[in-house]
Amino acid sequence: MAPPPSHVQSLSGSNPFDPPVQAATRRRTHPDRRMAPTPRFSRFSIRGGRRATIQRGEEAEGSYVDVYSTWVLFWVLWVALMNIGDSFFTMVHLQAGGVEVNPVAAAMLKTGCFGFVFLKAVLIGVALLVLTLHKNFQLARFGLGLSTAAYTALVIYHLTLFE
Repeated sequence: MAPPPSHVQSLSGSNPFDPPVQAATRRRTHPDRRMAPTPRFSRFSIRGGRRATIQRGEEAEGSYVDVYSTWVLFWVLWVALMNIGDSFFTMVHLQAGGVEVNPVAAAMLKTGCFGFVFLKAVLIGVALLVLTLHKNFQLARFGLGLSTAAYTALVIYHLTLFE
């Protein structure tokens, strides 16, 4: 006996003696999006998407999502704010006769005040973008935590120089 056509299914799905039932056939013009993991960049990355958390346990590490949590936004904005504070206090201390000890920052200072602040903001912004996109990767979470702690400590250090 030949198997039933693919559009015919049994009621229970496992017993070949059940009466056949016509399955609803629908045509897909595109592949099912659920068959592939969420890509690093998608059309939902900019406009906002639907996937905010992982859907399966095995996706906990190393997956991408479309929507980012409020906590991730908070930490990214905190690091960006601390970066701005570091730039401001660096300029204040340099004008008071201080010396930049970071060789990368010293090279950026040669471009002038605007160039220094702009380059520093762009570099940190790109790094924060990469960390945000990879928030479900252990190394990215470590990097975001480390940058948060380092920039907070740096701004506190700048503030102690005023005493």
